[in-house]
Amino acid sequence: MLKITVQVDGMMCGMCEAHVNDAVRKAFPVKKVTSSHSKGQTVILTESDIDEAALRSAIGATGYEVKAVSKEPYEKKGLFHR
Repeated sequence: MLKITVQVDGMMCGMCEAHVNDAVRKAFPVKKVTSSHSKGQTVILTESDIDEAALRSAIGATGYEVKAVSKEPYEKKGLFHR
């Protein structure tokens, strides 16, 4: 599992977050996507890697600007995880 954090400029409200989330869901097979306009970021959880240029293009098409993209391995923390 991979966690991709995208710094997105221009989100002002919950509808902005929804636009970005929908664009990511339509363009890529993701497990989960959440956006925060207050943090200015979108977090994507996915099984397979997403091409950064394609990700920038998908979000850019909604009118928001991608500032930075970072990727890191993601391990789901179970209820009894130590």
